[in-house]
Amino acid sequence: HADARMTKELCVAALEQAFKRQSPVDSVLHHSDRGSQYASHDYQNKMREYEMVGSMSRKGNCFDNAC
Repeated sequence: HADARMTKELCVAALEQAFKRQSPVDSVLHHSDRGSQYASHDYQNKMREYEMVGSMSRKGNCFDNAC
């Protein structure tokens, strides 16, 4: 998905699309930054629905995404 702005709705739609495409059998570790879109109730509820485990970078630590 693409749009002029990165809204929570856009992020939820992208998560739904990815989940449907991949159809994971086991739990998935989902890593993101601390953006308000990913921390929103809608996004977090969708992750719970999909049985995903959330992981967020520490504030101001670019090395969290290095691996």
